[in-house]
Amino acid sequence: MTLDATLARIDGDLPLALDRLMELLRIPSISTDPAWKADCARAADWLVAELNSLGFAAESRATPGHPMVVAHGGTGDRHLLFYGHYDVQPVDPLNLWHRDPFDPVIESTARGDVIRGRGSSDDKGQLMTFIEACRAWIAEHGALPCRITVFLEGEEESGSPSLIPFMRDNAAELTADLALICDTSMVSPGVPSIAGQLRGMLKDEFTLHGPRIDLHSGHYGGPALNPLREIARIVASFHDDSGRVAVEGFYEGVHEVPPELKRQWEASGFDEKDYLESVGFTRSHGEAGYSTLEQQWARPTLEINGLWGGYQGAGSKTVIPAEAHCKITCRLVGDMDPDDLRRKLRAHVEARLPADARVTWDGDLEGSPAAVMNTDRPEFEAARQALSDEWNREAVIVGMGGSIPIAGFFKTVLGMDAMLIGFANDDDAIHSPNEKYDVKSFHKGIRSWARVLAKIA
Repeated sequence: MTLDATLARIDGDLPLALDRLMELLRIPSISTDPAWKADCARAADWLVAELNSLGFAAESRATPGHPMVVAHGGTGDRHLLFYGHYDVQPVDPLNLWHRDPFDPVIESTARGDVIRGRGSSDDKGQLMTFIEACRAWIAEHGALPCRITVFLEGEEESGSPSLIPFMRDNAAELTADLALICDTSMVSPGVPSIAGQLRGMLKDEFTLHGPRIDLHSGHYGGPALNPLREIARIVASFHDDSGRVAVEGFYEGVHEVPPELKRQWEASGFDEKDYLESVGFTRSHGEAGYSTLEQQWARPTLEINGLWGGYQGAGSKTVIPAEAHCKITCRLVGDMDPDDLRRKLRAHVEARLPADARVTWDGDLEGSPAAVMNTDRPEFEAARQALSDEWNREAVIVGMGGSIPIAGFFKTVLGMDAMLIGFANDDDAIHSPNEKYDVKSFHKGIRSWARVLAKIA
């Protein structure tokens, strides 16, 4: 059987593949909310049944949280592991959705047909591109091209608390020659992309305490310390006027982008104007002196994700609040150490506390370093050629602004390299209302994985 026959089957079976994806999207597998625990288990069971129907030996494995799906298929010396996640983000705010988030539909848009629904892009649509490629390969060839382990997680959107213990406990079973991950995007529509580096993540949260109780702003306004005013002053001190983070030692471990890699990025087809205008911006607001791509892929950030305190209801309540709260995330690059950075960040805040204020920290938030892929492996060039053939456009090795800790865990826990290929677009609204996945991305994603398997298996 030829690759052409496999690709033709993918084309002919696309309506059935879309139907199967719709079934999976209808399962509300929200991992962070215990109310949806049974649905997470149902999604895992659905995937186990699909994989078993293809001839894999698939199981749903219990964890202290949501199940892991592990499936083994194929034979031979070459062993590839594919990772994806079946859990999804919460749908709030629900009123901003145009339809039920778990009643998926194919919609026509100015940019082509899209699959609309929670999880369509992140990550159910993406993981199903690989499973459907395996389905077509088996249908045409009678077997997979090599040994393949499918490893699907149910807690990626809630911090993956069970992931590392599970990987350690099942290291011999999960370790392969190379891990394949489909949870990333293309640098711009139609430009196939392989992620060569990912930013790390540090999360922290603090509460600034002032008076013992909320105070009447008439009785105490003036002499009282106002935690909201003080937290605003501290938050403003995180950056200077150029957009550079002003926390002492923040940039330790950060490296400049090599000129050759910078040239590749500049030639990648990224449309800065479209990228910014798609979310309502007229210009970049990041660190001065760096391009938008460098800011997104190769520079660290300190972002304020939540800032609140005092009265939040309708109308007015004249109080000076007893507390104010702040949530922070930092994206890390290069050799930045998340634990060391956490100490520096907390020292910055504590050094700026006024008299009669104190701070408490949430001590149970994760951090993970940046991940850099071993792009010198021959599989990267083979996959790049396969993607270029499918998309009729030179595939590029890019950076990614997001954090996908599993890529680093494959190296640190299992000692194996990972290759990240994804077909999402920046306008897919992942984590937001009205999430979508282009039908073209789903279709060509399946074809792409068939070609990649033919090249590297």
